Amino acid sequence: MSETFRTQFTQDYVAQYGPRILPGKIALEEHYESPDWEATGDPQNETARNQEAYFEAVKSRLHSAEQRIADMDRNGVEVFVMSLTQPGVQEVLDTGEAVKIAHEMNLWVYENYVQRYPTRFNAFAAVAMQDPEAACRELEFCVKELGFCGALINGYTMKGSKDHVEYLDEPQNLPFWKKLVELDVPLYLHPRDPAPSQQRAYAGYPGLLGSAWGFGAETALHAVRLLCSGLFDELPGAKLILGHLGEGLPFSLPRLQHRLNNQKPCGAHKRPLPEYFERNVWITTSGHFNTPSFLHTLAGCDSSKVMFSSDTPYESLDEAALWFDNVPLSQSDRLRIGRQNAIDLLKLDL
Repeated sequence: MSETFRTQFTQDYVAQYGPRILPGKIALEEHYESPDWEATGDPQNETARNQEAYFEAVKSRLHSAEQRIADMDRNGVEVFVMSLTQPGVQEVLDTGEAVKIAHEMNLWVYENYVQRYPTRFNAFAAVAMQDPEAACRELEFCVKELGFCGALINGYTMKGSKDHVEYLDEPQNLPFWKKLVELDVPLYLHPRDPAPSQQRAYAGYPGLLGSAWGFGAETALHAVRLLCSGLFDELPGAKLILGHLGEGLPFSLPRLQHRLNNQKPCGAHKRPLPEYFERNVWITTSGHFNTPSFLHTLAGCDSSKVMFSSDTPYESLDEAALWFDNVPLSQSDRLRIGRQNAIDLLKLDL
């Protein structure tokens, strides 16, 4: 968002709603990258679809805790929960290298954010699902030794080749889900580009492949696979977080279930998919600051499962916070969604 647009947006919103600020907000889809490792994948993909000035600003904030704190202070945000930016280790083809990089990135964010500013930052663990058993060990280390509050995985995992992708509902990943339940921490399923074999529909339209459309379409399908798989029957205590107002599922899931009711069994699930969504899925506002969409989402979701987030540095915290602080909510709901739900889910000591 340009500075001119941000200034006008702020002036218009304050004129309409007043400069209300809810202090103590918690945001839990906020991304980092270590200067030692390029986690954003092929830079040609980003330069092909993003304006140059925008992506330069993104890269600057990916590396700077101090810039983040200034942004947080200005917008009444107490805590950021940090996560390695997409596609992260999910696109490291060599399994041993993926395991090594995940551990290094977790130590880096701990030392440069969590340990240096313990009252302002926590983190989700990066894990290499190329080796689910190693991912279990890394998650346990991060939760028990570093105090992290869960894991974030950037969609499907590539292993050995970019043409070989694995989804989180596949049997080899069940031990990792069991470890999440054992540790009582959530998994944040973060978007990434659709798999190479699924990108034909985007040919000629590179701007649609990423966060504008492809991210949400890919992640919604991944989440539906999880709902259909029977995972939440076997592990009813599993906790899944989806960003961007649930990747559209609060709107599309009723239609999906309506059609499944007339079909032969799809997957191994024993109950209607909306029941799992209500019990096992939490959603955040990351990158989706549209008031009608937000209110429609609340109408179909338990408000105790909705949480504030901004998706920095890809989105503006100024825009996210100003929108949320003035969206038409009761103050009790604003406090619950802006702060308390995250404290409860992540067991934050605040």
